[in-house]
Formats: sequence, C-alpha cells, structure tokens
Amino acid sequence: MNKVAIVVLAGTESHASLGRVVNALELAKELQDHDDKVQIVFDGAGTEWIPELEDEEHDAHPLYATIKSNIHGACRFCAKAFGVFKEIKESDIDLLDEYDQHPSLRNFIADGYQVITF
Repeated sequence: MNKVAIVVLAGTESHASLGRVVNALELAKELQDHDDKVQIVFDGAGTEWIPELEDEEHDAHPLYATIKSNIHGACRFCAKAFGVFKEIKESDIDLLDEYDQHPSLRNFIADGYQVITF
C-alpha cells in the first residue's frame, strides 16, 4: 500500500491553477480507489480552493466530494493570509497549525509518506 500526502499550493487565479487542483484531486481519487493511504493538505494560496470547491455549483465539486474524507486539512496561517479563514472555519475542514501555525509536512515524511505538490 502506498502512503501519499498531496499538497495543493496552486491558488485560484487562473485556468492553469484549476487544472493543478483538479489533477491533485484526480490523483487522490486514483489512490483512494486503489486502497492506498492518501492525505490532502491545502497550503499557501491553495487554501483559497476550499470555499470554491465547497460550492456545489463548482464544476469540480463532485470530484472534491468524492475525496473529501481524505482531506487532512488546510494551513491555519495561510487561510488567514489569503482571506479564507472564516470560510474554512465554517466548513468541516480542519485548520492545521502543527508547526508555527502551518501544517507539518515533516510528520508525513516521518510516517513514510511520499509528498507530492500541485
């Protein structure tokens, strides 16, 4: 069984960024469908995606809903910095502050996860 942590760093500013987040979600779904262990972290500008993807009208919402149980959380510091703290707090996505108000990617590495960024 593979252990993979997917980190979404792409913001919402372009069509290319949408492609990056959709590719991250597709990889998560593929890993999930093969019973691999997968955890997704939204970090940096990637935190902006949570409110977008929570919207049931968004084209990528069905894919997001499929893998949502594998979302480890979103960076607390970055959620504030990118102006989406309130929206994430209102969702059921955890705000991560394991190391200096940021998610600890080191913990994933120490637990044997491969870390992939989008």
